[in-house]
Amino acid sequence: MIAPAVSSEERQARESILEVENLHVSYGAITALRGISLKVGKGEVVALIGANGAGKTTTLRAVSGMLRPKTGRILLEGQPVQGMKSHLLVPRGMAHAPEGRGIFLNLTVGENLDLGAYLRRDRAQVAEDRDYVFGLFPRLKERQRQVGGTLSGGEQQMLAISRALMSRPKLLLLDEPSLGLAPQVVETIFRILREVNARGVSILLVEQNAHLALSLADHGYVLETGEVAMQGAGRTLLASPEIRRAYLGE
Repeated sequence: MIAPAVSSEERQARESILEVENLHVSYGAITALRGISLKVGKGEVVALIGANGAGKTTTLRAVSGMLRPKTGRILLEGQPVQGMKSHLLVPRGMAHAPEGRGIFLNLTVGENLDLGAYLRRDRAQVAEDRDYVFGLFPRLKERQRQVGGTLSGGEQQMLAISRALMSRPKLLLLDEPSLGLAPQVVETIFRILREVNARGVSILLVEQNAHLALSLADHGYVLETGEVAMQGAGRTLLASPEIRRAYLGE
């Protein structure tokens, strides 16, 4: 199963699982990232917040191999992985639940989960992890023979997270998990993310709800026009008058 819970003191003493150094990414003539640098410690939750178009999703896509950086370095557990294809990063311990969920709408819940574990050969542990995600999201167990396209938006998001967890990641990238969901569903998903993180999975989170993101995060980065404008502990950013005015509507 996923590793046991760790204390905050243990987290602080650990090395980084992810380091992004001076990352530049372009879409043709348009520069989307202008020298982004960030770090995710082992066992940490790190949040990226910012306005639409700030470069948050582009950062996740570059980290997970969906986009090739123009320059800069991406280190996963100290090893350079920039430019590496996504399917090669999954066995190294990275999983990405993208914006828009990205589930296979014509496949069942169970088949989506099987695809999340496609590269694994430890079948007994795969079965354990399926039970684990069904424990996190009981509604998915009830609907395991139902095709993904018939699920509600909240259930599809639960499935996207669960499918990513089926690869047994060390680092989970999440892009806008609350987007378009009812408040009660969002509360459930963020409660589950706390549980997942408490079992040792590091999380890099892009989230439109800055209050939720910073409440969950050990550390946060504020992106503006492809650059890091501010960073700090999640609680520190949450208390910042500038952040509260710009992103919390105060």
